[in-house]
Amino acid sequence: MPSLLRMPAPAAGAEEAMLLEWSVDEKAEFAESDVLLVIETDKAVIEVEAESDGVLHRRLVPAGERVAVGTPLAVIGSPGDSAEVIAGLVAQASGGQAASEPPMTKDPVPAPPTALAPAAPAPTGPVPQAVGTSIDGAASRDIAGYGRIFASPIARQMAKTAGITLTELAGTGPGGRIVRRDVEAAVARRDSSSAPAASAPAGAPASGSAPSARRTGAADRTFTDEPHSKVRAAIASRLTFSKQTVPHFYVRATPQVDALLALRAELNSGRVDGEPKVSVNDLVVRAVARAHRLVPAMNVTFGDTATRHYDFVDVAVAIATDGGLVTPVLRDVDRLPLSEIAAATADFASRARNGRLRQQELEGGSITVTNLGMFAVEEFAAIINPPHSAILAVGAARLEPVAVEGANGPELAAARVMHLVLSVDHRAVDGALAARWMAALTDLLEHPVRILT
Repeated sequence: MPSLLRMPAPAAGAEEAMLLEWSVDEKAEFAESDVLLVIETDKAVIEVEAESDGVLHRRLVPAGERVAVGTPLAVIGSPGDSAEVIAGLVAQASGGQAASEPPMTKDPVPAPPTALAPAAPAPTGPVPQAVGTSIDGAASRDIAGYGRIFASPIARQMAKTAGITLTELAGTGPGGRIVRRDVEAAVARRDSSSAPAASAPAGAPASGSAPSARRTGAADRTFTDEPHSKVRAAIASRLTFSKQTVPHFYVRATPQVDALLALRAELNSGRVDGEPKVSVNDLVVRAVARAHRLVPAMNVTFGDTATRHYDFVDVAVAIATDGGLVTPVLRDVDRLPLSEIAAATADFASRARNGRLRQQELEGGSITVTNLGMFAVEEFAAIINPPHSAILAVGAARLEPVAVEGANGPELAAARVMHLVLSVDHRAVDGALAARWMAALTDLLEHPVRILT
């Protein structure tokens, strides 16, 4: 029996996602667990897999569209499905009919205005809009004298913001539905038509337009506005929320890491061909997990009604990409061999650059490790990634003078040190607890053999 494949909810609270690409052609068969399509959220690309064998009868939404959760994307079913039933589902999706309603048995297109029984004199002013029932994720409106108009939620909101009436638009989406690109095209047409004439005063901007470049009297004094990507907008929103709502405090330490660097060199010299090299960050991540085991009260997140204590240790690692920062999560880090931590982190970095991280890989954990040491950054403080209770900022290992105990008292010596800054959520963790945890981490980094146990 054919059915409608709908846009899934990629994460809790998500309202929409981008249909990035189709992996199965129309009328092509697929097997259980085959990837049907790929969708993109604010921070991840998700492959939607088939729950059973079947056929993709009809695509309803082209790749490249941003689609509300629950919107029909395709008709799927079995090889012998009735063409009439498939057509009925296509009409159902195009008309925005809810899945709980029976398939339509007749043409869903409303009768022309002349066929309507006159209930009241025709309006002489602006046509009033009566909000109808929201059906299948689309906005349906009964507009006097015009019948029902279907528009996606995104298009509806964009049109409202731009001051555009939906009756003015011709929909190019499935079944004539008004979609985002229709509103964008209407805005572009309006802005173009409202551009100032040649006789207009110099410097007078077009009404409603926002120039991306501006002259200030010199030919070379220009700028360009780059629209925010979804990832950048998500980062801005999330970190602004964190800084405004999470009370941060900071704990600093400067462990000597000569032994840590020597251990790394020894591990990499004995690695098997094909194994990834262990990085300093891999050792730090493993040390963070061990510190969570030694000071388990740090392995928490703060919720609305309770502080959650975890019996497992998941650690997020910050990875910089051209599109922005992402923080995939390593699971059970305290139980993983260093070689697996190195391999998993390398895989995350590769897929992050290609936009192929999965949403579930970005969820969980109680602490993030972010490292700018490869850029020779000495020290920095990072913003906590909610709902985590802490984030560890790691600087470069630098050769610095340190005081050591000599035969005749304290002496100066040279050692490689690493500047660490722990940002902590004071709602979940107090200062003394964070200090104990930092002391445990420092001891592990200065005696790195303990990291391996």
